[in-house]
Amino acid sequence: MLPSTELALLRRVAHEQATCRAPSLVAAVVREGGLVWSGARGRVDGEVPGPDTQYRIGSITKTFTAVLVMRLRDEGKLDLNDPLDKHVPGTVMGERTLAQLLSHTGGVTSESPGVFWERAPGADWAALQASLGPEALVLRAGSKLHYSNVGYGALGELVSRHRGMSWLDAVNQELLAPLEMTRTTPHPVAPHALGWAVHPHADVLLPEPTPDAGAMAPAGQLWSTLNDLSRWLRLIAGDTGDVLHPDTMAEMRAPVMVDDGDHWTAGFGLGLQLARDSGRRMAGHTGSMPGFLACALTDAASGTGSLVLTNATAGVGIVGLSYDLMKIADDMEPELPTEWAPATTVNKDLLDLTGAWYWGPAMYQLRLLDHAWLELVPIQGASRASRFRPAGDGTWTGLDAYYAGETLKVVRDEHGEVSHLDLATFIFTRRPYEPAGPIPGGVDPHGWGTRR
Repeated sequence: MLPSTELALLRRVAHEQATCRAPSLVAAVVREGGLVWSGARGRVDGEVPGPDTQYRIGSITKTFTAVLVMRLRDEGKLDLNDPLDKHVPGTVMGERTLAQLLSHTGGVTSESPGVFWERAPGADWAALQASLGPEALVLRAGSKLHYSNVGYGALGELVSRHRGMSWLDAVNQELLAPLEMTRTTPHPVAPHALGWAVHPHADVLLPEPTPDAGAMAPAGQLWSTLNDLSRWLRLIAGDTGDVLHPDTMAEMRAPVMVDDGDHWTAGFGLGLQLARDSGRRMAGHTGSMPGFLACALTDAASGTGSLVLTNATAGVGIVGLSYDLMKIADDMEPELPTEWAPATTVNKDLLDLTGAWYWGPAMYQLRLLDHAWLELVPIQGASRASRFRPAGDGTWTGLDAYYAGETLKVVRDEHGEVSHLDLATFIFTRRPYEPAGPIPGGVDPHGWGTRR
């Protein structure tokens, strides 16, 4: 990036590290091409940490677990509406659906019973399952957002049973290897930061433990680096490679439940934390383990993301810092819009469908996109708009907003000519209230201009 941008970014990082007394702090800006800037303050083993220095990433681990579950869904091995009991029978949360566990809306207790799991060695799945009694269901399923580490322990067990291997082996084989994330591991590998607690009233440190979480590992075990997480953040933004279909990642980024009132600023999708700030919609996750804080957020619309890793238990404003790094990068060096290029293929039958269509008196434009996708957009005012992907049977499936999941059909008359479009019973015709169209309730025979 430009020297002026790099200085502004580094200054913001330096301010956070100094005022919040972080033993060390590394940060990065990520765009489509990868990591475009990184900076660091503080020391790790007497040296300035870099983009290959490992930090524990805590609950960012949950995003890896969620992607594994979504891969199983895409393979047809499960449905997100399935109760957990169908795949991992015998738990007290067996009636909670997989979607509810992914989005923290299952009403499951936040922590595993017994001692605080983040600071003590974890047991195996059998022990975790046996420890969960009826009191583990603290809220009605679907009633509100209630963060649950326990739910992700169960999702990790689900992955293990379907794959016939440990959750960690599935992470390594299905995610880390194809994405070439060689510095993401369950335990630290040098060079790595040590986890510290900073005394609240003195500039002294206390080392923090880093035990193996056992069955709770899918909720927060992993260590990683700026370099590795920059690739993961690009995946969350949509550059999914062969790991996941981009539409599935878009589904994960869509809000399931929000955590605020009239103007929500935080919420959850399917395994992803969601945030809104200054008109920006971001997805990713934060992480917190004894001695470490982490944040990975991306704005899929602009393509800009940010990473923050630090080895302090508390006190560092990782989310606000992440917001500011994205703002600085986009304000000082905005990304250019994607260059327009003509479609690579043209279906002439579909080309004839383009243009003006009317739902009653409301005019819409039907556009033909590449790969036989369609887009239906209102001409005036804010109304329902959606893109439609070919379903392979002569229909299209809606991808956005009100029409997401709904079917668009092109209906022809007895002569094979296009009569109208049928979109979830909404009838679109070439003229406003086309008399020959199958308008529900019919069209007044006196036509336009009639007064009564």
